[in-house]
Order: sequence, then C-alpha cells, then structure tokens
Amino acid sequence: MRNLRFLIPALAVLAAAPAARADFAGCIAGLKQAAIRSGVAPALAERALALKEPNEKVLELSAVQPEFKTPIWDYMAFLVDEERVRDGRALLQRHARVLAEAERRYGVDRHIVVAVWGVESNYGREMGEHFLPHALATLACAGGRRANFWRSELLAALALVQRGDFALERLRGSWAGAFGQTQFMPSVYRRLAVDFDGDGRRDLIASVPDALASTANYLGRAKWQTGAPWMIEVKVPPGYAGPQGRRNRLPLAGWAARGILRADGKPLGAGPPAGLLLPAGAAGPAFLVFANFDAIYAYNHAESYALAIAHLADRIQGLPGFRTPWPTDDPGLSRAERLQLQKLLIARGHLQGEADGKIGEQSRAAIRAAERALGWPETGRAGQKIFRALGGR
Repeated sequence: MRNLRFLIPALAVLAAAPAARADFAGCIAGLKQAAIRSGVAPALAERALALKEPNEKVLELSAVQPEFKTPIWDYMAFLVDEERVRDGRALLQRHARVLAEAERRYGVDRHIVVAVWGVESNYGREMGEHFLPHALATLACAGGRRANFWRSELLAALALVQRGDFALERLRGSWAGAFGQTQFMPSVYRRLAVDFDGDGRRDLIASVPDALASTANYLGRAKWQTGAPWMIEVKVPPGYAGPQGRRNRLPLAGWAARGILRADGKPLGAGPPAGLLLPAGAAGPAFLVFANFDAIYAYNHAESYALAIAHLADRIQGLPGFRTPWPTDDPGLSRAERLQLQKLLIARGHLQGEADGKIGEQSRAAIRAAERALGWPETGRAGQKIFRALGGR
C-alpha cells in the first residue's frame, strides 16, 4: 500500500506549502490536543509531535506517484528483476510453514503474499525512513482536500504505539504513512493486522509471520477467491481494436472468439470471466485478468502495481517472463543495471558521490550530461541505450 491512492495533487501541495510553514506550530498544537482526546497519552503525543517545521521532502514526494508517471517497461524492469525473483523463491522456502498456515487460514495464494512483500519493502529490507508522525503531520497541516485523511492516519498511528504494538521510534515508513514489511497504512493496520507469531502484539515491522499473515488477511478481505487464477499472458490479433479493460469482463470463450490465444499460442481453454489489459497498447504484452487481480489492485489502486505483483508471483512459482516484448527500442533497467549505470556515470565524471541504484534528480542530471556528451537528445532517462553506450553489460 506504499504511496497508496490518496495522492495530493501536485499543484495543491505546492500552493499550500507556504501556508503550512507559517502556521505549522499552531497546526501541530491542534494535532497534539486531538491525539490526547483520542486516548493517546499526553507524554506520547508530546514526544511524537515535537516538530518545528514541515518535512519538505514529503511535500516533494507527494507530487509524484511512480505507478502513474513511469513508463510501464521501466516500472516492471525495476520491480520484477532476477534478484527479486531469486530472493522471493528463497524466502518462500525459508518461511514455508508460516506461509502454508496463512494460506490455509485466509485462502490467499502464498506466491502472491510473497510478491507483495517483495514489491512493498524488498522483503523487509527497505521499509521507508520517514518518521511517520512528522510525515503525516506535514500532510495534514499542508491543507488540501485530503487533510482530514492524513490527520486520521496520524491519530491511528499513535494509537498503535499507545496500545503497545511497537515503540514510537520504530514508526518509520513511506512519505504517505505506509509502514512495516508489507506497508500498511495505520488505519488498515489497526483494522486488519494480526498477531500470527503468538507474542501478544501485532508487529508488522519486526515480525515476518505477523506481516505475511496480515497481508493474506487483507487480500482475503478484498474478496480473494481461493484456488482461482489471477492473470494469464495472452496474444491479441494484429490490429486488435476490440473490448478491453480490467472491469470489462467476458467469458474466456468470448475472448477466444475474438482471436485471443495464450501467449504460447495455445487455446485459452476454460476459466472464469476475465478482463483484457493492454498496458502498452495492442503491440505490447497483453493479459487476461481475473477477479483475484482486483484483490491485488485493492492493495494499491494502480493497474501497473497489480501487474507487477501478479507477474512477480508468477515468476516466483517458476513461470517465465513475458513472451511479448514491450513496444520500445529502449527497455528499462533492473536494479543491478541501475547501480552499474551510476558507477559508469561516476567514472566519467558526470555524477558525484556513491552509487546506490536509486535514480533521483542527480542521476537524471548526470544522464542528461552523458547524453549531451554523446550528442543525443537530453532525456535524463535510465534506459538500456545509455547503459550500453557507456559500457554497461
């Protein structure tokens, strides 16, 4: 649920930022009183909200959502790479007992649960570094149409600390308030987190069993259908212009009648109704998605996100990568390739500092400099063309 669907429009955030700074102290005082009225101990409210200025980085990040801004081939190359597949398979075996019990209790396929874990936090390695009270208070005090939402999430987060699920100092996560190994929003955590390791606390930060079972519980509540498919890659006829869309479901026989086959060329066969996704148009990979895809979509309302989860789950259980390539002559980079690209940029003097594999504004500026040196149009995009031109393999 990282970054989630509650995105503040960029212009609204930027316009509200000066006002937020001017009255931040007054807003924080009001939030402290609201927390105390909700049952949070005064000492905890004071510690959590000992804040003097809004978090400017949070305001910046709230204006961008990669699920909607990033080319689909870049998004998928980053989230579903060989490293994440390999790690997912290893952790599937390591936590086999917990996953089997969670699957039995909640009915959700264990490969999907592990895929959510992988995409949301790289299997618990990257849970976010923003102190949630500061991030959520910043968003609440910035005003805008979601201010009440952020305020309620802040109070929910403090309530979790108050009840003893974890210490305040461990309340760190994304700019938008999601946290833990599978990135629950505080209100969702309060409602759907489960104590699966039996220690009397629901700790999705440190307890892998709690995090995996809580994710299964979430997806189960999102109407997951046990034993049913979630997605299959298909081929559409050249020039296909028929119905499409996740919600525009037809029986598989209806899609077969329109000339659609499985990606390997075999007939569709039997199965429940499905919708047709063409995330890059009819020339790119095509997918029939079922009701369980909607359950994944409920975790973070972006079809590209659900596609990444579904595909990673397929890869973890041994299925191949997409048979149809993305319709681009400059595919995206894996995380290992992004790291190598930064090292190549550093070696050529375009980028300062150490490589971390994260393509931010400094890396994009360095790519533009490299493109300029090559006599190319300046895009700042980390793709295969610039990677190979600089010597990447």
